[in-house]
Amino acid sequence: MTLSGLSFFVLALSYVLTVYGRSTGLHLRNMDSFIQAVQQVEESNPGLSPLALVRALRRTAGHDDEMTIHFLGASYNLTNAEVLETAILNASSFSFFDKAIHHIVTDYGEERGVVLAPDGTTVALAPLLRGIEAGLKANMEGTPAVGLFPLTLGRTLGLSFLSLQDIPASKRMGPNGCWDSVDHPKLFKLSRPATLATDAVIHGGMDGVILGTDLSNLTASEQPQALSEVLKGYYSFTLQEGRGMDDITSHISPRRREISRSILEPLDLHSQVMETLTLVWKLEKTQWIALDTGLGKAVKDGLQAFVHKYWDCPQIIPRCQWGAKAYQSTPIPLSLPLKFLYVHHTYEPSSPCLSFPRCSRDMRAMQRFHQEVRNWSDIGYSFVVGSDGYVYEGRGWNYLGRHTRGHNAIGYGVSIIGNYTATLPSRHAIDLLRHRLVQCAVDGGRLATNFTLYGHRQVVNYTSCPGDAFFSEIRSWEHFRETDSPETEE
Repeated sequence: MTLSGLSFFVLALSYVLTVYGRSTGLHLRNMDSFIQAVQQVEESNPGLSPLALVRALRRTAGHDDEMTIHFLGASYNLTNAEVLETAILNASSFSFFDKAIHHIVTDYGEERGVVLAPDGTTVALAPLLRGIEAGLKANMEGTPAVGLFPLTLGRTLGLSFLSLQDIPASKRMGPNGCWDSVDHPKLFKLSRPATLATDAVIHGGMDGVILGTDLSNLTASEQPQALSEVLKGYYSFTLQEGRGMDDITSHISPRRREISRSILEPLDLHSQVMETLTLVWKLEKTQWIALDTGLGKAVKDGLQAFVHKYWDCPQIIPRCQWGAKAYQSTPIPLSLPLKFLYVHHTYEPSSPCLSFPRCSRDMRAMQRFHQEVRNWSDIGYSFVVGSDGYVYEGRGWNYLGRHTRGHNAIGYGVSIIGNYTATLPSRHAIDLLRHRLVQCAVDGGRLATNFTLYGHRQVVNYTSCPGDAFFSEIRSWEHFRETDSPETEE
């Protein structure tokens, strides 16, 4: 192709992407828009390898920092063919990709370089793409992935642990935030001042670990899929009716916590973070790291908080994310830890919800019923469990609910969406409640270690909740108690 021909092609492609973006919503900050933009570049460049594309995206976002170059090489150090493709990419869609990938938190608490995933979680693209690139590079070279943990999570976690040693370890990571609109997301605002390791950065890091590991483990006879297909397989999926998350063995985003744990936990994370910080000191000449005598303890405390918050606890979708209306009076604080857990089913909605949009609609419907028909201040439950792999925040950990008459001040009320009179919830939904949420509550000091668990029907006479089938199930759970005279609130 001649220079003039290339110039014409670049201009034509730029025009096509501009028109395409207007018609498909590439201005929106969600994962679907990002995947569409990637796919458009792939379709316009049939011979473009996924490794060349992800390197070009790194170059576009200006992410050639010392550690990335150390493990992955400089993005500008490409072959002639890759340079040609990179020039086309940069000329056609530089602005979109730069804004989508380049991570920054503004003084006003807006987090940029993050996208809303179809499952309702928010993901930073930079650590995700670094993990994917490490996996593709390893696959191409036929070697194990090098630097996967430091590039995705290690550096961010280590520096976050050290930079905030004067505050509790649990506050050295996060926070989460909410979008201006889940249907047309354009602005993501954090709920409190950011650390280096916001929830979105950690989500992107975990996803980068998972996808990078998957790509590096492909056999010699397996060719990596196009980047858009890799992302679609992980983020854009459909759960089957009646099964939910049960029997899902593929790697999809609602499983990021359990899968990333299975990959990283055997690695001795304390040593991994310490080695990463040593490398940061060497590459970036960060002298204060080497001089800090409390380094080991800071990393130990930080990792304990990380494991509790991002592995032991389930992902909880915050109220603002599912579209909750405001509480209609002043919330009443609970006195923690509570001594009881009351298990419910929603009965209506009667069917399990299998996606973030559906579960969010169900949450809004229940809140509307509780506020407008029953004249309650808010949705009654403390938490609600979906069959999409997530827990949804109701009144939350700290505020009095309206779920179990006469017992609201002494226990949490947790419901699983669906009618479980004749059938059980999915095994995955049961596990979210029975093990993940309960252990999170106990370890976090919100639920007493020796708490008692009851079905709703045991303490309120007029109901069959949580359904005959589900009640038979919870009778076998640890902490369940058979009694005719359970304690009531004063």
